[in-house]
Amino acid sequence: MNYNEILFFSGFILFILLILYIDLGIIGKNSHTVSLKEASLWSFVWISLSLIFWIALRYYGHLIHGIDNYELLQQKIADNSHLISLIPGNFAESLAIYNKNLSLEYITGYLIEYALSIDNVFVMVMIFYSFSVKEKFYKRVLFWGILGAIVMRFLFIFLSAALIHRFSWMLYVFGALLIFTAVKMFLSRNDDDKIDTQRHPVVKFASKYFKVFPRFVGQNFFIRRKGIILMTPLFLVLLVIEFSDVIFAVDSVPAIFSITKDPYIVFFSNIFAILGLRSLFFLVVHVINLFHYLKTGLSFLLAFIGVKMFLHSWLKDIGFTTEHSLYVVLGILVISILASVIFPPKKNEVIHLK
Repeated sequence: MNYNEILFFSGFILFILLILYIDLGIIGKNSHTVSLKEASLWSFVWISLSLIFWIALRYYGHLIHGIDNYELLQQKIADNSHLISLIPGNFAESLAIYNKNLSLEYITGYLIEYALSIDNVFVMVMIFYSFSVKEKFYKRVLFWGILGAIVMRFLFIFLSAALIHRFSWMLYVFGALLIFTAVKMFLSRNDDDKIDTQRHPVVKFASKYFKVFPRFVGQNFFIRRKGIILMTPLFLVLLVIEFSDVIFAVDSVPAIFSITKDPYIVFFSNIFAILGLRSLFFLVVHVINLFHYLKTGLSFLLAFIGVKMFLHSWLKDIGFTTEHSLYVVLGILVISILASVIFPPKKNEVIHLK
């Protein structure tokens, strides 16, 4: 990390923590059931912030790495394998090309992560209902779950970036993983997801090595009984959600590395999508049956990204750019949403969570 990267990254983290503090520490201090209106409002806020950041990258993306000369620009493009060509001797125009591509990589990665997050939302819904968590505590659990996800994504993304830069063949490993996940998702798209709360590996591990109180105690994660600190079932739910996010990251993070090798862009797009995940969760709870073809669309999306990783050198030679990837991603998402609207689910396919 150079000085500019440290400054930009630190400022980004502080801004995110401030927004989260305003959300939970001030506005949502008391536990309550999140309405469709509140979920829609916060979804609008997070999506708006994501788009503002996209516009900022469009014109000032070079400030992340402190690029102030043509040689450094060439070096960053080579380091991160950006699919662009510069204008020799023209630093200003070349910088504009770089910033435009950087913003496209970010917004494409954001769309991929946000779309894949919907599948993770379905898992979270099943976790809450399987553990019989009251709706008014969802927001608290998801808040701390997102903070944990930010830390884990930071570690996972920058470790993956280091591996890709050191071992180029890691792209093929990631590609194979995504294609496998795509096939598995497509074949299980109509299966009912059920969670055995007693046999879940996280629950079994926590119950074996820690003392767990047998029932919920309000919004508390821990309680003290006879001088002993006990873990409540609500904290177990938080651990299960964190565990599911780790599994989810194994698919979603490599997917964005197919769009850009710049770890900062991967991180920023990931975090903005994760921050919108909580409000997206409450929207999905209200409209869970509207987009039943979305899982099919996500399987095709993962397959496209996996194939793209295998053919990245050939695609670069034929002029396949970040912009083309954005069009494909948007096309898959739009088609799956339209198919869900045009062909509504049959009565026996409707998901009943309560």
